Amino acid sequence: MTTAVADRPRLLRSGLTIAILAGAVVAVSLGVYARAHHAAGKPVFTLGFSGVLQMKAWLATIVLVLALVQLLTALAMWGKLGVHVSGPAISVVHRWSGAIAFAVSLPVAFHCIWSLGFATGSARVVVHGVAGCAFYGAYTAKMIGLRLDGMPKWALPVLGGTVLALVVILWLTASLWFFTRSGVPLT
Repeated sequence: MTTAVADRPRLLRSGLTIAILAGAVVAVSLGVYARAHHAAGKPVFTLGFSGVLQMKAWLATIVLVLALVQLLTALAMWGKLGVHVSGPAISVVHRWSGAIAFAVSLPVAFHCIWSLGFATGSARVVVHGVAGCAFYGAYTAKMIGLRLDGMPKWALPVLGGTVLALVVILWLTASLWFFTRSGVPLT
């Protein structure tokens, strides 16, 4: 067995380890900053919504829908929908839906961290804060994993699934909560 072949599993593990460690650094850094930062308690902008919570709830809903597009296009590309769909159109939709979802998530995260900070008032809020930090960490790991050669075949689906699961948790702990409160204006 040649040295290159013998070193391959170690190199695969080290690439995946690098991606996961980078994601962990991002997640922990966001959490530490959000906890240490004194929350401003007011929005910087609302993008035409009546308040920051309304903006965050609707933008997070857009992110959730785009994340579901990501799931469907990934399943199609991997042949998990009963048919294998390939070609430039499906990969363009996958890539752009992810990029747009990430961009739409940024004002939500900014206001979570800057305006509200990392609060610990209830279990829902703690879960939401941890999931938000973990989302950006998982997203970082996935993006780095896409650029590394020789990643294990299971790594990208697991990283992508983690990102999707965190988006769902974030939506459930904030947007759904917001939309189901009585007396809360939806615009």
